[in-house]
Amino acid sequence: MSKVDATLAELGIALPNPAAPVANYVPYVRSGNLVTISGQICFGPDGKIGATHLGRLGADVTPEDAREGARLCAINVLAQLRAAVGDLDRVRRCIRLGGFIASTPEFTGQAGIMNGASDLMVQVFGDKGRHARSTIGVAALPLGAAVEVEALFEVE
Repeated sequence: MSKVDATLAELGIALPNPAAPVANYVPYVRSGNLVTISGQICFGPDGKIGATHLGRLGADVTPEDAREGARLCAINVLAQLRAAVGDLDRVRRCIRLGGFIASTPEFTGQAGIMNGASDLMVQVFGDKGRHARSTIGVAALPLGAAVEVEALFEVE
């Protein structure tokens, strides 16, 4: 078992099958040692978006539920990354995460929501999981999801 797989097991995480794209794009692109993961929404282990992860912050979704949604997005990012490179021990660095948070105009806590994804990357990869990040509030996301996360990794 790889080091990252052991860490995931300790965290109680089983990576799902990577989600298929919902439009005309590919789930990841590898160029040299860089892998870009397309935005992943908060599908749960059953491949569906839970009711607590549908809607907007400041209206339908609590910050706690949204942080959990961001964590689910990060798990889905890792599933796509594994599909791209096979062994997650090949990750040299999580370079960047981009987060999109469906929220009302009054909600300004988007950065805290993205910690659900950022914290997971550090738990899984240690210092190699520390990354640059952007977090943006948006009016709506695909399929009504509250959170979407995209990523860029350097790999061997």
